[in-house]
Amino acid sequence: MSERLDEQEAGALRDAIVEAVLAAGAQVRDDDPDDHLRLVAAARVAAEETSRMLRQSINGARAAGHSWEDVGRVLGVSRQAAQQRFGTPARGASGASGVRKELRPVTAFTEMQALEAEGRRGWHSVDYGPFFHVVEASPHQWEHRRLWWPSRKRRRRMEEAGWQLITPSNYDSPWVYYKRPIDKPAESPDVGDEAAAG
Repeated sequence: MSERLDEQEAGALRDAIVEAVLAAGAQVRDDDPDDHLRLVAAARVAAEETSRMLRQSINGARAAGHSWEDVGRVLGVSRQAAQQRFGTPARGASGASGVRKELRPVTAFTEMQALEAEGRRGWHSVDYGPFFHVVEASPHQWEHRRLWWPSRKRRRRMEEAGWQLITPSNYDSPWVYYKRPIDKPAESPDVGDEAAAG
C-alpha cells in the first residue's frame, strides 16, 4: 500500500472535512452576520484538530521506526524541515514530589508490558515521550491503559471509572495514557532495580 493518498482519496477526505465544518457551523445566511462567525469558529476547531492529528500521527510514525526522511517525503518537505517543525524534544517532569526513574528505551510494542510490571511494584507513569516513560514510586500498585485518540465521551467514562489522565510535559502522542491505583500494596522491587533506575 502506498504511503500517499491518491487524488480520489484526498478529494474524499477534503469533502468530508468541509461537510463536517459546514454541519457544525450550521446554515450560513447572508442576513445574519453571526452565522459567518459561527462558521469561522467551526473551521478553527477543524484546523486545530487536524493539526493535532498531524502531529500525533507523525509521532506515531516515528515511534513505529520511520525516519525524519520518511516523514518529510510524505509531507513534501525535507528531512530537516520536518524535524524542525515536528521534532520537539521531550523533557522529563520536573518538581517531582517523590522518587522517580525513567523507563527507557520503550516502544509502542513494549511500553505497556513495562508499565504493567512497574505498576505491580508501585511505580506509576507521570510523564512520557518518544521511547520513555517517567514513573514515580508509591506504596500501592497501579494499572495503566493506552487509548488511540479517544472521544470526549470515552475520556469522560474513563475518568468516571477512576482513571487519571497522564499529561506529558512536552509531547504530542498518537495515544492517550491513563493510570489508576489498585487497592493492593506494591510488590517488592527486584534486587538491583533501584541501582538501574538512572
